[in-house]
Amino acid sequence: MSMHTEEVEQIDGATALTFTKVWIILLALTGVEVFLGYEQFATLIMLTALLGISIVKAALIIAYFMHLKFERLSLFLTLFPMLIFCIILMLIFLGDATRIPHMRPPL
Repeated sequence: MSMHTEEVEQIDGATALTFTKVWIILLALTGVEVFLGYEQFATLIMLTALLGISIVKAALIIAYFMHLKFERLSLFLTLFPMLIFCIILMLIFLGDATRIPHMRPPL
């Protein structure tokens, strides 16, 4: 009977402490997003802040939890098209976001 053993590649900086710190940062950024969702800010400022926070969160998830931190080209090729896509979506839906508050019936 043969035992199957694999060597696990160790990556510098990939410790439980690092992942815990990243998780806490992601949790805090999610809290900021929820706070922005409940507060009354100017629509453009709120949407820009939410988009920026979402991009930072996506970058952290891709870099640490998908282990692409040390693969700079892969990280760039993953984030850059998504950044362009998010900006295009924001520009497409920005007109609706500014129109909706005016559509509410008066109280």
